[in-house]
Amino acid sequence: MSSTTLPRTSTTDSTDSAVSPTGFARVRLILVLGALIALGPLTIDMYLPALPAIADDLLTTSSAVQLTLTGTLLGLGIGQLVIGPLSDAMGRRMPLIAGTAVHVVSSALCLLAPNVAVLGLLRLLQGVGAAAAMVVAMAVVRDLFSGRAAATVLSRLMLVMGVAPILAPTLGAAILLNGSWRGVFAVLAALGVALMLVAVFLLKETLPPERRRTGALRPVLATYRSLMADREFVVLALVAALGMSALFSYVSGSSFVLQDHYGLDQQEFGLVFAVGAVAIIGASQLNVVLLNRLTPAGIVLRALTAAVVSGLVLVALTTTGAGGLLGFVVPLFFLLGAVGFVLPNAPALALSRHGEAAGTAAALLGAAQFGLGAAIAPLVGVLGNDGPAMAVTMTGGAAVAWLALAATLRRQRRVEPAPAL
Repeated sequence: MSSTTLPRTSTTDSTDSAVSPTGFARVRLILVLGALIALGPLTIDMYLPALPAIADDLLTTSSAVQLTLTGTLLGLGIGQLVIGPLSDAMGRRMPLIAGTAVHVVSSALCLLAPNVAVLGLLRLLQGVGAAAAMVVAMAVVRDLFSGRAAATVLSRLMLVMGVAPILAPTLGAAILLNGSWRGVFAVLAALGVALMLVAVFLLKETLPPERRRTGALRPVLATYRSLMADREFVVLALVAALGMSALFSYVSGSSFVLQDHYGLDQQEFGLVFAVGAVAIIGASQLNVVLLNRLTPAGIVLRALTAAVVSGLVLVALTTTGAGGLLGFVVPLFFLLGAVGFVLPNAPALALSRHGEAAGTAAALLGAAQFGLGAAIAPLVGVLGNDGPAMAVTMTGGAAVAWLALAATLRRQRRVEPAPAL
């Protein structure tokens, strides 16, 4: 099977009338969009070291506290489904500013949460607010870039946003050393305010009025139906979502596995957690080089193969206990690195198929990623919150993604040869 082909795009690969920025303007845009996209990872990751402390303080179980993470992921998914079509109808800036304001308010209210149920609801609202930044940033990329150019820009964005998962747990641990877990949400509220100012003063509107779509419910639903009817878009969205679910399985269980099972303290956890972020960042930047020689589809299939192999090694080592902490971290590094190749390429390919509805397409793509992540991540807790539970969950997601993409390529080859992307 050739891994350098993928189903053809159903829309033009151009960026319509938009002019792609170059030089310093492109660098500034990447920095702004990277900062906006980073709001989601910061919201997810900064309180990870505090999960055991939250469980003790609110007199609840570790599984119940993990559900607050699930609430955030659900908010990110649901929020994108709503905000994406709004950004196609109203432009990119206003939904972004309003959503960020929701994030700020809900972050502030988390300071007062009296129990885990209220905290979970507020975390869901936090996710809805962060969704605005993430879906608008993706839509802006599609407004201005497509194909390989979009994959390259998304790889650069992953470099910028990759700082967030490296710094977030360490920052969260530092806050815990000088205060309680509630201080984490005060910092998130302040970051939300800063990013709102970035959106107001540094992000220009990229969707002119003549390219906007109606915000009426029926046309929006019709657009979602057309996206769901595009089999290749659905497969690419599934691949992106399963790649993200492997990452969220790690995020969901890492605090308990590394601190409770391997005995790391909060600061040591932040350092080890950063190793995974380094793997993803390194892969996303190597991806820019590989795009000069391979197609995005070829990179995704190869990366998923590597993810499955690394995952199987991780399952074997964590199940037997061989290698201790090193036996956990090393195969995990390669597994997360493989995911780092999937995350920029699969979304870029999916978005390139529907430039006429970039916001709605980005919303459906993001909802799939975070919705599936919200559904799969709790499996780590259900299966025991240990190394084997995390390894099985991550590897399973990568394996299903590989099967979906491979099946699509085989079907395409049976129907008609597909041009290389």
